[in-house]
Amino acid sequence: MNAMIRGEEAHPPVAELIGFHVTSIEPGKAIFELEAGPQHANPMGTLHGGVICDVADAAMGVAYASTLGEGESFTTLELKINFLRPFWSGKLLATARVVKAGKTIGLTECDVTDTEGRLVARAMSTCMTLRGDLSEGR
Repeated sequence: MNAMIRGEEAHPPVAELIGFHVTSIEPGKAIFELEAGPQHANPMGTLHGGVICDVADAAMGVAYASTLGEGESFTTLELKINFLRPFWSGKLLATARVVKAGKTIGLTECDVTDTEGRLVARAMSTCMTLRGDLSEGR
């Protein structure tokens, strides 16, 4: 992931499709940015909730993955998001952190804010760590 930040590796296809990118990774934390524009609008003209959910999910996944050891992977078991204010266009920040990283199950959360720090959405996800054969190819 740090190679993506430095521009040495390509972003995942979904990041290219939606237009978000990772700006910071620390153990148990990740920050993503999205420059929202008219291509992200729902029929009412505001930013589509699925786009917000996607960038939050990506940030939470990277935050969780940053806590994993060699040969470990993960899958998301559950994802929940609350939309707290409408957003039309401009930069959004998705700041994700691991709340609890257990041996098998972990909890992450993500605040999606505008550049003025106003909370646009809050998401949470439950992740399951995969080891051995379960982590192969993931």
